[in-house]
This record gives sequence, C-alpha cells and structure tokens, in this order.
Amino acid sequence: MMPSSLAAVRCIWPLGARLGEGPLWSEREQALYWTDILGCQLHRYTPESGEQRSWVFHEYICAVAERERVDSAGSLIVTLKSGFAYFDTVHSALTRLHDPEPELHGNRFNDGKVDAAGRFWAGTMDFDCEQPTGSLYRFDADGSCTHIEGGYAVSNGPAWSLDGRTMYHNDTAAGRVYAYDFDVRTGGLANRRLFLQIDADDGYPDGMTTDAQGGLWIARFGGGKVVRHLADGTAERSIELPVSNVTSCTFGGRGLSTLFITTATHKLDEAARLQQPLAGGLFSIEIPGIHGLPANRFAG
Repeated sequence: MMPSSLAAVRCIWPLGARLGEGPLWSEREQALYWTDILGCQLHRYTPESGEQRSWVFHEYICAVAERERVDSAGSLIVTLKSGFAYFDTVHSALTRLHDPEPELHGNRFNDGKVDAAGRFWAGTMDFDCEQPTGSLYRFDADGSCTHIEGGYAVSNGPAWSLDGRTMYHNDTAAGRVYAYDFDVRTGGLANRRLFLQIDADDGYPDGMTTDAQGGLWIARFGGGKVVRHLADGTAERSIELPVSNVTSCTFGGRGLSTLFITTATHKLDEAARLQQPLAGGLFSIEIPGIHGLPANRFAG
C-alpha cells in the first residue's frame, strides 16, 4: 500500500469542529458543504473565493445533500436528530419532512448519500455508539420513508460502485464494511456480504466516497488516515493526516480532483488535543491521476 506524504495534505479551515462530517461538493455552487454534527452547524467553503459561511441549528445536523429542484423550501435536504428536512440557505429556514424514530430518544442520524435515481439513503446510530438501535433508511422523492435494516450501533455511508450495481454500507462500531447487490430501478438491496473487516488498531470505517476509476475511499476514525480500496477490497493507498479522528471524505474542486477530508475533536482528551492542534479541521489534498464523481441530487 502506497502512503501519502503528510506535507501533501493541507488544513484549509482549522475550525476545530467537534464532529466534522458529511462533506458534499456542490457542482451548482462550486462549493463544499459539511456538517459539525455535535456542534449543530452546517458549513460551506468556496475554494475560488476562500469564502467560509456557517449556519447554526438548534439540534444536531448530520448529513446534507442537494435537491434537484430549488424552490421556496431551499436547495438542500438534510438529516437532523429529529429526521429529514429541507433547508433554505438564503433564509436559514427549515421545512421538516419526516422523523422515522420519534420514540428512540437515544438515537440520532449520522451519515447519508443520494443514489443515482435521486433517493436519499441515511442511517441512524446510538448516541453512545454502543446499543444496536441504529437503522438504515431510504427516503424517496414522493416523501415515503422505508426502513431497510437495523441492528447498527453506528451506521455510516453509503457509497456505490462505479457501475452502480453494488452499494457499500458501514457498521462502524464493529469495523465492518458490507456490500450489497443494488437495484437502481427499485432501490432494492440483496445479498449482503462482508466486504472488509477492519481491525480497531487500524481505525474504524467511517464516511466514504467512490472515485471515477472505481476506487472506494474510506475514512478511518481513530486511524488518522483515508484508505483507498480496489474493487476486490485490496488497500491500494493511504492518505495520512496529522490528526487521528478522520470522519469522511469526498472529491470536489475543479475537475473533481481535490479530496476534501473532515475530522473531529470528539473523543480526544486534553493531551491529544494539544498534540493535534488541527483536529476538527477541514483538509484537502490533490490526487494526481484520480478524480471523483459528481454528487447525485435528491429528486424531490
């Protein structure tokens, strides 16, 4: 496996986020959205101008995706602790859509992505990362929400293979990355199997993204890196960071050739924070010869 040089990674926003997550590159705005879940904030970074903007919420904001159409409810769909919502960045206004777990007060949403047909997949987790109360949901453009499966202490992902026929989803607390046969027409999953089992000493599998060459990039929480895996699971290269709690990644920028990486201060004690002054920052690195795929937009 080919490691990167630490010098190649830049901290472009040393924000000190408690739990930076969910990076989304907007082709429409040429900007990167990302969340600080525990800090209850949504951030936007525009590389061309260097502009940084943040929105503060009254509850955890977890995952973010763009909508195909922009109307009075706004251009984004998000998950909050209390479920799915549209968000209007112009007026800082929420339109709440659906809460699939109103009775599970110890749960919150975590990661989420949109598939090629415009459906928003998002998972929940136990706040303490211990009880298997988390589930994976599919939210469709007609407003219907389908419970796909449960039993997760920490749900993460998903991501899809280059041909769109395989979906990946992480059981972070157990160190497992699962693969499923995916039917893009129906949004159905079948044949769940173990794609990777990652030892805790190597970090926990967190957020992930697919590149245009078919590689699967998986952030390693506690492992201080992002690892690129080939279709057979082989670890092909590792991007090392100067912080341990690496949470997610996505490609963006001109030509989608920049890998943006989110990190967290969460679970770092005072000594670790002193050793990792850039923890919770937003990082970037140029990956020669590799570029990403445009993010799918929610069809609603």
